[in-house]
Amino acid sequence: MSEVYGVRRDRLRDRCAATGSAGVLVSRPANVRYLAGGAPAGAVLLIGPGEDILLCPGAPTGDPAEGRADDRLRLTVLPTSAGDAAVAAAELARTAGVESLAVEEHHLTVARHRALGSVAPRLRLADLGLAVEQQRIVKDEEEIACLRIAAEIADQALGELLESILVGRTERHLALELERRLVDHGADGAAFPTSVATGPNSGRGGHRPTDRRVEEGDFLSVCVGANYRGYRCEIGRTFVIGTTPADWQIELYDLVFAAQRAARESLSPGAAYRDVDRAARQILDSAGHGEGLAALTGHGVGLEIDEDPQLAPAAMGKLDACVPVTVEPGVHLPGRGGVRIDDTLVVRQEADGGPELLTITTKELLAL
Repeated sequence: MSEVYGVRRDRLRDRCAATGSAGVLVSRPANVRYLAGGAPAGAVLLIGPGEDILLCPGAPTGDPAEGRADDRLRLTVLPTSAGDAAVAAAELARTAGVESLAVEEHHLTVARHRALGSVAPRLRLADLGLAVEQQRIVKDEEEIACLRIAAEIADQALGELLESILVGRTERHLALELERRLVDHGADGAAFPTSVATGPNSGRGGHRPTDRRVEEGDFLSVCVGANYRGYRCEIGRTFVIGTTPADWQIELYDLVFAAQRAARESLSPGAAYRDVDRAARQILDSAGHGEGLAALTGHGVGLEIDEDPQLAPAAMGKLDACVPVTVEPGVHLPGRGGVRIDDTLVVRQEADGGPELLTITTKELLAL
């Protein structure tokens, strides 16, 4: 992977050099990891005309969650008295003769930006913008392989939970058990706080588990994701507990399933982000559920669980091949509950088989 990280840094270096910045300071942790391979807490990456330096406020711990830094980088562990690694990096850039340094203004606080300017007043600070985030959208096959393993882990954890007795257990207990199972199967941890929602809570996006217990006849909706080597996926499913589903549950489930399938089938290189969203939204809207829908139908995943692209009504842009996204429509009926179905897929050319489904747990409406 060392060569991959070097190529990524060179692409960014060339882009910034073309706009007049001989140095780049990357401070957003996910971007540091993308370019350096590892991102110890508080670390920043200085990409210079001569060499690239990873500055850390403390020695790397070896924790898998931090990743492993590219051995082609110069690793500098700062003394405790050095303070902010970003400020130390700006000072290094100044002493190296860099006149213009591109920085991630969207990540830096005002106070931190001022500190950079005060330590190197003659150093011109330019805005890097979202250059690294844009570079991260299209994944290489090694990144996709990590996402594929993360999806397999999430599928395994969810599958094992569904084989256990659920009635009488709380949402909170089930969420904790799912996260434990993720680690048991090789994840570095959960990709995001696990959501388990039962009965009237089911179908809510981002629901925080409560002490409500699972009851016979409930809808149970689960959204869980694994973090594997920094790459994060998600899966969401809805089930009925302990009995034959009621007619209204079958009807609602079939509706959300149809919307999710329409959006999945629209994933192709060149498809507009907003058109993928529209494919799901118009089915739910025509059934009278337009007002309560989420702001988006899906989003990109990778080193963060919510990356670009955003599959939303006003989103600008078109999909490329090798872009992993979620498709996660849902409907919640206040006081009754609802349905969410969520998959992680990779956009592929039709000649390559179309969208690659990473999360494969059945989407059949099961009575558990």
